[in-house]
Amino acid sequence: MGAVGERRGPLSGIRVLDLSRVLAGPFCTMILGDLGAEIIKIEAPGAGDQTRTIPPFVNGVSHYFFAINRNKKSVALDARQPEARDLILKLAESCDVVVENFRPGVMERLGLGSDVLHQRRPALVICSISGFGQKGSMRAKASFDLISQALSGVMSINGEPDGPPTKLGIPMGDIAGGLWGAISVLAGLQHRNATGEGINVDLSLLEGLIGLLGYLGEIYLMTGETPGRVGSQHHSVVPYGRYPVKDGHMVLAIHVGSFWRKFCAALGRTDLAEDPRFRTTADRQSNRAELEPLISAILKERTREEWQKLFDEADVPVAPVLDVSEALNQSAVRERGFVVDVDDPVAGRVPLAARPMVFPGTFDRGSYSPAPALGQHTREVLRTLAGLGDADIDRLVRAGIAEEQARNRADQNSDVTMERQGLA
Repeated sequence: MGAVGERRGPLSGIRVLDLSRVLAGPFCTMILGDLGAEIIKIEAPGAGDQTRTIPPFVNGVSHYFFAINRNKKSVALDARQPEARDLILKLAESCDVVVENFRPGVMERLGLGSDVLHQRRPALVICSISGFGQKGSMRAKASFDLISQALSGVMSINGEPDGPPTKLGIPMGDIAGGLWGAISVLAGLQHRNATGEGINVDLSLLEGLIGLLGYLGEIYLMTGETPGRVGSQHHSVVPYGRYPVKDGHMVLAIHVGSFWRKFCAALGRTDLAEDPRFRTTADRQSNRAELEPLISAILKERTREEWQKLFDEADVPVAPVLDVSEALNQSAVRERGFVVDVDDPVAGRVPLAARPMVFPGTFDRGSYSPAPALGQHTREVLRTLAGLGDADIDRLVRAGIAEEQARNRADQNSDVTMERQGLA
């Protein structure tokens, strides 16, 4: 986690007790850890975070767990046990933030509800991420990313016009929850700085994803019309979307009038820019059915490389459609140092996508430690923050209340264990 006194990022000096698992909560705490906060991740002995069991693996290390649990310390404690619960409360006394994403009611059942936590440390910022929020008729309902995508309206606007509703390629429901969670924690810390008081954050994954609908939601709210699927195109802007060329596909983002005129000039069709059917954004939207076939026919005449050269010279916003490997290896990503290598004692040298936030001349891309083994930091944290001696820690380990580093990170059935614990 860095040398003593070393500032890893703007949040250095902030300590987070991470009681979350799977994606939304861990993504939130990963962001905070990337920004320099110390993240103490509590995991169940013998099981740990469910994502430790998701393939593919590299030497037993799950890609999923590795991707979103860097820069964290793993402490394995069985939260069902009173002694472990008391230790978690003791750790909370030395923390600034608690993040959890259990179903509403689980924290209270464990004796770790916000009232109890605030009694121990009134200045805590407690961020609770759940499918439907802490209150409401659906609060206890199980929810995952796909549920949020379906209920938020996002799936209804994703896909081709003549095809079925389609989930987003990335788990945006959970990722949005993590992003809103990190923003909420930062706001909560500022509130504490201003007032000296802690605060609770009640974050609904459903509301978080609906909050990203933006102007698409406003189309309905202002006009009463529900936007449908437009594939890779735009609901309001034309031309905007994916178009076939001679050897593949490109995207055009002709968002304002100046780019439309440049685009037409690059096509060698300045007449289109002056055509009264296509002159303004509103004109092009109204006459989409006439304009799109014209543009598609022209673009099919040249290759991706030929069009890219012409459009770059004309300052037209276009791009080829890349796959994931091409995206991670393109010069715009590599030359800025966005992909960094991390040495893991089990998986070996593994590349990571770094934090997108750069603080030039201060923290730059930051430093990274690999995702921890289950219970890797149990002894260290219990000794330094809970004041336990080695004999007490040994007793907890023998009793199954705590666990130290697991050698094989994939040799656990988290799903079964979490259900048995009543935490799923």
